[in-house]
Amino acid sequence: MEPKELRELSTEELTHKCGELKEEIFHLKLRRATSRLENPMKLKQSKRDLARVETILRERALSQRAG
Repeated sequence: MEPKELRELSTEELTHKCGELKEEIFHLKLRRATSRLENPMKLKQSKRDLARVETILRERALSQRAG
């Protein structure tokens, strides 16, 4: 997902998206451990998406605290 698309979402939607991505990463790790992961790049992309979501949430929290 593009950062521009994520910035358009509300904080509640981003929090929900964060939970979904964490669950997806968990399942992808399980598949990798059992050698059933078809696309290894999917795990890497999910981790990057999670980092983007968490970064945007952190930016919003800091901006609210600042003023």
